[in-house]
Amino acid sequence: MTNRKVNIYEEASRCLLCQDAPCTQACQTGDPARAIRAIRFVNHKPALRWVKNCTDADLERAEQACIHYNWPIRIKEVLRSIHEDDVDDSHYPTLDITFCGIPCENPFFLASSAVCTNYEMVAKAFEAGWAGVFYKTICLQEIKEVSPRFDAIHSNATHGDFYGFRNMEQLSENPLDMDFDILRRLKQDYPTKVVVASIMGQTEEEWIALAKKAEAAGCDAVELNFSCPQMTHKGMGSDVGQSPELVRAFTACVKRSVHIPVISKMTPNITHIAEPAQACVEAGADAISAINTIKSVTMDEDAEVAGHRAVSGYSGRAVRPIALRHILELSEVDCGIKGNVENPRLALSGIGGIETWCDALEFIQLGCSNVQVCTAVMQYGYRIIDDLQLGLQRYMAKHGITRLEELVGEQLPSFLKPDNLDRGSIIYPKINRELCVGCGRCEISCNDGGHQAIVFNHETRQPRIVGTKCVGCHLCRLVCPAGAIGVTKRIPKKQP
Repeated sequence: MTNRKVNIYEEASRCLLCQDAPCTQACQTGDPARAIRAIRFVNHKPALRWVKNCTDADLERAEQACIHYNWPIRIKEVLRSIHEDDVDDSHYPTLDITFCGIPCENPFFLASSAVCTNYEMVAKAFEAGWAGVFYKTICLQEIKEVSPRFDAIHSNATHGDFYGFRNMEQLSENPLDMDFDILRRLKQDYPTKVVVASIMGQTEEEWIALAKKAEAAGCDAVELNFSCPQMTHKGMGSDVGQSPELVRAFTACVKRSVHIPVISKMTPNITHIAEPAQACVEAGADAISAINTIKSVTMDEDAEVAGHRAVSGYSGRAVRPIALRHILELSEVDCGIKGNVENPRLALSGIGGIETWCDALEFIQLGCSNVQVCTAVMQYGYRIIDDLQLGLQRYMAKHGITRLEELVGEQLPSFLKPDNLDRGSIIYPKINRELCVGCGRCEISCNDGGHQAIVFNHETRQPRIVGTKCVGCHLCRLVCPAGAIGVTKRIPKKQP
């Protein structure tokens, strides 16, 4: 059998992303752990900068030191299969951008959650390079959390790397004055960073009191949490976010009470997210952030709370397509009523399953001026900011983009209603014989879930696409584990 090249992303995904990585300690001349992490977060070309002086012997020592519980990562093979970067990193553009009139060093913020519950955590994130924080939501009620409060959805029996994450966590458990003192100190100690207070009240008086405290603490903006899906107190969280009347009233009273920007946070647990968002804009909201977690259920016995379960919030990379759908709908909210004739587009902060710079780019291309990250930080730590910035800067440099604002909303014109899509042409899939391993998965899926357009030769173990039956659905391309099925050019459909 032919000796096939290693799939660098598949192999990098096996990396445990160790703390104080033994492979780097053994290498001596470079940082293979950082290089593998760059690949894991979709930066394979720039990855070579961390091993440019490494010899094969250095990388072999690194591989021998790998502590993976099954077998070592093929470090040398992975890194030696990468071609030199074709983008000059000396011409990377900056990532600074303005959000609600606030200058931001880059578009990457911590989302209001467990990743930012005290001064030390946020300070560490700022030092790492995060541009700002939506601090964990502050309220006037006493918050008591359950244990355990998290659960995750993994692929098969894998551990550590989950694609879906469920949490039952509510709001900040800190005393009220402690949280606002933390916000004050953060802004004082990190004046170039953006500090946003996330708040939640039950009555107009509570919303106003919390917003005024945020402004007095020196916060750059205040976020109104209308979206937490697991609040134990009535009249708070996502139940409020489903009512245009309530979010309008609460947004308006806060807007009248403070001079800093007001950002309303929307719930995805609703049919039409644009309706409450429109109400917030009509009440004077300067921006909308979305989405919060999606109401969900998991059945793992280890995640039970004293033998019982409850509906709670779902996040992680599995929710990203849903979040993007909501952002697309929010991009159509009429902001012209605020009198901004030159730029009527609503300012958006995107949240939901952002793990790599590619994910962040998708939110930006649909109209977001910044993005918030939570679950990925919980999995991999604040350090992912390095690859978020690196990848986005490299993308901009490669495409000749000098200002991040140029990317905001650039993909919106490509979206049409289903009845306006081209239904008179077709793109056929094409099998790459050099990559095909003969597993037959394409034939199984096409026969049982498609249009019976693939014939599999059991002697040669070669699939063949039957053009007269193929409808160009591309199920075969999506299920191929070897990446051996590509696309051809779009052509007009044959008339019957």
